[in-house]
Amino acid sequence: MRKVTGICFLLLIACCILQTGCGAAEKSEEKSRQDKEVMSDKVSEKSKENSNEGSNSGEKLRFIDAWGEWHEMEVNPRIKTHDYNWSYLTNAEGEVQYTGDERYTIRRGVDVSRHQGEVDWQKVKKSGYDFAFLRIGYREYGTNGILHVDESFHTNIVNAQQAGIDVGVYLFSQAVSEEEAYEEAELVLDNLAGYELQLPVVYDPERIRDDTARTDDVTGEQFTNNTVAFCKKMEEAGYQPMVYSNLVWEAFEYNMEELKNYPVWYADYEPVPQTPYYFTYWQYSEKGKVDGINGDVDVNVQFISNK
Repeated sequence: MRKVTGICFLLLIACCILQTGCGAAEKSEEKSRQDKEVMSDKVSEKSKENSNEGSNSGEKLRFIDAWGEWHEMEVNPRIKTHDYNWSYLTNAEGEVQYTGDERYTIRRGVDVSRHQGEVDWQKVKKSGYDFAFLRIGYREYGTNGILHVDESFHTNIVNAQQAGIDVGVYLFSQAVSEEEAYEEAELVLDNLAGYELQLPVVYDPERIRDDTARTDDVTGEQFTNNTVAFCKKMEEAGYQPMVYSNLVWEAFEYNMEELKNYPVWYADYEPVPQTPYYFTYWQYSEKGKVDGINGDVDVNVQFISNK
């Protein structure tokens, strides 16, 4: 009986040792899994942090354009990157909010032309929109490139400012040379006489994607030269020039180093701006719905530094 009891005792000890070893192994495995999860979370947070503050200089960046096509660019290390934190951004049902970042606040705005027809600016103001960029003129993209004053500009600027809305203007350019850019600048200056602006004068050169245009063969270098010519003319006249852009233009058209001293109005209809570069205004949709404006309208936010 004692012999059997001794054997049982030895077996019991061995079993306890085995159980203890298994428990230790399970705890060690669980600890290792938890450590990996913590490390993974840290890596994820670091990636998000890098994304929030713009891509690191010299890195490759993939992005999608307004027509759903993907591109790859190299971030220019000599161009200032933004430090907005997109974890504070919400963009749902056509309304952008940016809250929680003590460094910046935003306000909302629209940009309009004759295509919006008659605008009730009092209703726009009551809907929470505090600024507007008005098209002051445009050049036809046909061969002749005839330059026009926007038919609604003078009515819009008077009524918008009477409603308490801060106003800037933009010129839709199809210039093929600096001489034509100067001509566009002269149209702007002639039609601003007698008005006071609260926001910049914007140069908006664009390619016409769905039709043949006089600018189809204009190089990125020439587009940059035209933009600089226009902006310098605005500076000489005492206005703040600004450049309208998107990431395709920043990556493949503009020489951004030539334009780095000008603020940027950035267009991107993705939920989060894709550009790594610094910008002041973001046009986030061309299908906004705003009380006082019939149909779709471009909607924007301005990032205001509290630093």
